[in-house]
Amino acid sequence: MSSTFRNFGLLTFLLFAVMELNAQQAISLYGGAIPGAKPTPADYIEETITREDKIVRTSKVSKPELYVYQPANPTGTAVIICPGGGYGILAIDKEGHDVARKFQEMGVTAFVLKYRLPNDLIMKDKSMGPLQDALQAIYLIRKNAALWNLDVNKIGIMGFSAGGHLASSASVHYADMKIDNQENISLRPSFSILIYPVITFGISTHGGSVKNLLGENPTEERKKYFSSERQVTPQTPPAFLIHANSDKTVPVQNSLRYNEALVKNNVPVEMHIYQAGGHGFGLYNKTTKDDWFERLKNWMQANKF
Repeated sequence: MSSTFRNFGLLTFLLFAVMELNAQQAISLYGGAIPGAKPTPADYIEETITREDKIVRTSKVSKPELYVYQPANPTGTAVIICPGGGYGILAIDKEGHDVARKFQEMGVTAFVLKYRLPNDLIMKDKSMGPLQDALQAIYLIRKNAALWNLDVNKIGIMGFSAGGHLASSASVHYADMKIDNQENISLRPSFSILIYPVITFGISTHGGSVKNLLGENPTEERKKYFSSERQVTPQTPPAFLIHANSDKTVPVQNSLRYNEALVKNNVPVEMHIYQAGGHGFGLYNKTTKDDWFERLKNWMQANKF
């Protein structure tokens, strides 16, 4: 790691450690050149959709960032939130900032990950770009845990839909990718929270996620690698899953298969399946009075996260 990057990182993190952090402030994920990236074309500009002065959706991300939500009295736990969007866009408000504020209220430090979306124009290997960003986020947060009063053993990752695929990929492939990690910091998430996640790239998958990440005609080997249920080991972190039986976009079989693989490998897992709700309900499944976020809090407390 160059001294320029180290100095940049130290300055950035010290700055954010003494400021009141909110969603308008972000930390650059790399602070310099991104390994494996191509020069960004001049016309490749981030696109956003705004509603009521809030960015609700973004695409063409070439500069990945972390948005920090730091509670007044942190418990020591942190969650990295990966919004969904089929690896084509990021639903960064409903599946990012809104969720981060909920964690902040309960004393959990939340980091919304604006990860790069796979694109051959800006990546040498687009299939690995999002995963690289997720692991880089774990590295930066764990390395600088003291600045946010975090416990390095309580840093989890969360994802919605395709963001759930990214979070599960980080949970099973945390040792596969080499990032600039001279300190040899563990990149294994302490736990994962998967909300109507894309898990499999086999039967019952979400075709758009597969196409955007792997291209038109991926090999069976690549589809197997990115089918998280086929990559689970006893070292895979504990998981909490939410899905709806009525989900026609990402069938419930995705969560069922991941749950089955975790149980087979004696990994702690809790899963809640709703009768209805479809896909993309975010924090609020309006078909039920049940609050899945309350179920999540109970699970985190029971597992001492």
